[in-house]
Amino acid sequence: MKRTLTALAVVLACTACAPMANTGGGPENQQISTSPAVFAPPSLSAGGKSQAPGGTAPATLGIAWDEPSKKAALDTATKAMTLYARPTVSDKVWIQELGQLLTAQAVADYQYVDPANIPVKKITGPGQLKIDESNGFGCHVVFPTDAGDYDVQLLRSAADKPWQVNRFTPPNGTK
Repeated sequence: MKRTLTALAVVLACTACAPMANTGGGPENQQISTSPAVFAPPSLSAGGKSQAPGGTAPATLGIAWDEPSKKAALDTATKAMTLYARPTVSDKVWIQELGQLLTAQAVADYQYVDPANIPVKKITGPGQLKIDESNGFGCHVVFPTDAGDYDVQLLRSAADKPWQVNRFTPPNGTK
């Protein structure tokens, strides 16, 4: 009996908070607002300037591309691609060794990959660094492989931070 009363009290308390049903009848009794819509002005960045004038990327905030940055990016991508293209190692060894060069997101993305399912078995030539001079935080390195051209995306969080691989993109048509 006590449980029944407790349950009934809970149900009554919950229904007291529930929204009331619309008892105004059908659509003929509903009012339509004819006031004009209010629009907010576009958001602005510091200094009152639009966030992306002309759709251009912001400045690199002090990270410029120099030869040491380019060499470090190419070296990291080459080492990572070499560790990636090993279909005969166990999945545990593969992610443990490769994971040291990956971003946290990439580790999460690749942790359950079986290297035996990766179509590339070897790199067949040097990587080609692809950079955007206005973006010192990221780049791509394209590698010719026995399965076609692989694109390796690298990121860094600051000029003094190491490059990390964020994504391996296989050639079109492969998985």
